Amino acid sequence: MPRNYTLNDTRREYRQVRDRIIVAGVVICLLIASLLARVTYLQVFRHDHYTTLSQDNRVKIQPLPPMRGLIFSRDKVLLADNRPSFNLEVVPEQVKDMEQALRDLGAHVEIDELDLARFRTELGRRRRFDSIPLRYNLSEEEVANFSVNRHRFPGIDIVASLDRYYPLDANVAHVIGYVGMIDEPELQTLDPVNYRGTTHVGKLGIEKAYEDLLHGAVGYQQVEVNVQGRVIRVLDRTPPIAGKNITLTLDVSLQNLAVELLADRRGAIVAIDPRDGGVLALVSAPGYDPNLFVHGIDPADYRALLASSATPLLNRALKGRYPPGSTIKPFVGLAALVNGLRTPEMETWCPGWYRLPGKERRYRDWKKGGHGHTDLENAIAQSCDVYFYNLAVEMGIDAFSQSLWNFGFGHATGIDIGGESPGLVPSREWKKNTLGQAWYPGEMVNVGIGQGSLLVTPIQLATAVAILANHGRVVRPHLLDDAVSPGAYQGQYWFSDKLATPLGQTLERHYQAIIKAMGEVVQGPRGSARASGKDAAYRYAGKTGTAQVIGLPQDDAAKEAMEIAADHRDHALFIAFAPLENPAIAVAIIVEHGEGGSTTAAPIARKLFDHFLLPDHKRMADNGG
Repeated sequence: MPRNYTLNDTRREYRQVRDRIIVAGVVICLLIASLLARVTYLQVFRHDHYTTLSQDNRVKIQPLPPMRGLIFSRDKVLLADNRPSFNLEVVPEQVKDMEQALRDLGAHVEIDELDLARFRTELGRRRRFDSIPLRYNLSEEEVANFSVNRHRFPGIDIVASLDRYYPLDANVAHVIGYVGMIDEPELQTLDPVNYRGTTHVGKLGIEKAYEDLLHGAVGYQQVEVNVQGRVIRVLDRTPPIAGKNITLTLDVSLQNLAVELLADRRGAIVAIDPRDGGVLALVSAPGYDPNLFVHGIDPADYRALLASSATPLLNRALKGRYPPGSTIKPFVGLAALVNGLRTPEMETWCPGWYRLPGKERRYRDWKKGGHGHTDLENAIAQSCDVYFYNLAVEMGIDAFSQSLWNFGFGHATGIDIGGESPGLVPSREWKKNTLGQAWYPGEMVNVGIGQGSLLVTPIQLATAVAILANHGRVVRPHLLDDAVSPGAYQGQYWFSDKLATPLGQTLERHYQAIIKAMGEVVQGPRGSARASGKDAAYRYAGKTGTAQVIGLPQDDAAKEAMEIAADHRDHALFIAFAPLENPAIAVAIIVEHGEGGSTTAAPIARKLFDHFLLPDHKRMADNGG
């Protein structure tokens, strides 16, 4: 039987191989074309984008926050400093497990709940590649402990910085204020470019008022980093511009003495140079330590400050509203002269009480037997209430309000750190708008001696006294003396408008009459503060005041029988300026519950004047002047 043989079909196989080669070639060509197209797209059309991404993996732009300007007093005492410190900072994108890292860190660095809460807040509003502070001001031991274990915490490092520090703490807290962490509302108002890398901003006082001067301008540096994000080298650097150093009108030696004289009592002292409005001392007692607020005050400490009956956070010098008591009498007397209601020689009979026409109630004078026939000079020198009861009722609320308004009462003085209360000068409109009632003539009895609804602030009192010392020339109180580049201490004045328009027409003879009467207060034979002015090496003018905190019965026996609690006792006030000729200092002093202006507040003014003026006299004597 014949065998069957199958022969290969070479043509078919050839075609098959050829087709496969063609298909493979087409596929390879398509792949090569795709590859070339992709390379062309990446290298030509997306070159800039991917070059930037590549560069950003290796090169970072870091903000360089500027050094905050320093604050000095006029006697070159440093009031706000930048102190070196070490902070623990975290770059979130480089930390794989944040919670675990935070737990592990606790074995080497103390991190409390306040630190964690603050860090988590910042974590939610910062970019993941930003460096976020976790803990401020590490001790040397903590720095050493972390440095040994640094390799275990990628993305976490110690960064050297300058922290704000206030060497005089509570003594100048209400003047300087403090810086604190930037909060959410502030982020909406601050320049995001200039404040990139800045964590703190001025919150109160000088720190807030002159933030633009103190902050400076941000700088940048371009750095090369490794895969762990650590800086290898600096490629380029634009240095920051440091904030300006500023000098204040504050006299620290006078400020410290004022704090010392108030001791543990509550109150305020404001001293102004009447020649240009420069604030020489501004004390609100008690104070607080502003250093507590720099990196966020502990909640327990803050609650303690808020709960304190002494209200240390209240700036009494600017926001404290007090009845001025008899310190208002020189201004009421001047208004009477200006409005033609009195002459210096006109007398009022003072039997020791005053009664409104047609009324039975008697308003007592502080002197039970009265002052007899009393002219303006004696009424001010001896603080005769009856004279001013009579005068205020005759003057009426309209002339009274306008006259006090002209001396700066009832509205802000414009002091450059702001935050002041306008006080209150009552008027017909005020009573109608607030109480829905008409103003009654009998209400003038109380406001005429600085009681009732009349309220002033210590800064207003000091400014008004400075106007008196200037015979009507108005000064604007201010704390900034000059602002200069770091390293220098003298420069141009930033207050070209220190002196405002004079107070209407200066009536010299009226001012002389009031000033003469105020001189008799402290250096006259019957002046209410003659004990404090005794043997002074210079002549000065003043006026005592005692302001009731609660209403007291008119009956003397009932009044003497009362057991008055310490926090219901009268406030002691005193206003003054010195020397009598060419005044260099004007003061307003309020001692809460100090009872007597002549016994408590006036001696404080005398000591301040001696301190401020006598060194100059001594230098003149040494030089044969």
